[in-house]
Amino acid sequence: MPGAFGVPNKAAGMANGVPRMPNGGAPGVPPVTEAGAAGVPLGEFALLDVDRRRRTGVPEVVYGEGKTSEQIFMLLAELRARDPEAPALATRCPADVLDRAATRFPGDAVHADHVAGTVAVGALPPARGNVLVVTAGTTDLKVARECAATLAVLGVRADVLADVGVAGLGRLLSRLDALRAAECVVVVAGMDGALPSVVAGLVSAPVIGVPSSVGYGVAAGGLAAAASMLASCSPGLVVVNIDNGFGAAAHAAKIIRAVHQ
Repeated sequence: MPGAFGVPNKAAGMANGVPRMPNGGAPGVPPVTEAGAAGVPLGEFALLDVDRRRRTGVPEVVYGEGKTSEQIFMLLAELRARDPEAPALATRCPADVLDRAATRFPGDAVHADHVAGTVAVGALPPARGNVLVVTAGTTDLKVARECAATLAVLGVRADVLADVGVAGLGRLLSRLDALRAAECVVVVAGMDGALPSVVAGLVSAPVIGVPSSVGYGVAAGGLAAAASMLASCSPGLVVVNIDNGFGAAAHAAKIIRAVHQ
């Protein structure tokens, strides 16, 4: 039976029409079940992709915005039950979830970051690699901390270097050793969004730009920063969506995983 692009399933690495992951998928991840691949229903509001960590190395994460506190707690509990070897993460959590998470999961380690708006339930895996998360200003810390919290859940070491934007470039230049020691640099910047281009011109490691929604008037909620980063003349700069610290962390974690395989 032909597979993708007319290649027989056997040659395409497929068995019975089902894609086969090299080495069974991401390291340390349990094998998929047919039910897991199809998604696990939770009430009438969610269909959990419990197979995602095996397929991609990045598990399903609860996006808390727009969900009730009880829905967030139910989703975290189900993710922990389905994959107890890994922590479950929720981002964009309301204050009620951040305040009550520890009491809702008394048998688990709970890591709640009120700045990032993240809750991680379960012991964090050993950290490897070296990612530096840089912010142009203090107001960018919410996004930077979301990125760092996500990296911790994904087993990646992350340090945060805050408030080194281009208006005072000496602050950045005095920390070149830390920048150049990193295996990946995530740079969060609003307003003109210039900092990622500067950093990408100073280091050999991959640089991920995260436009933030910080800025007056024509900054347009991060659109100006996003456009600046996308139009950068520093080659190799990768850009994620506005305020998407989680997305930057997922990409950085895949870089670290490839480096340390």
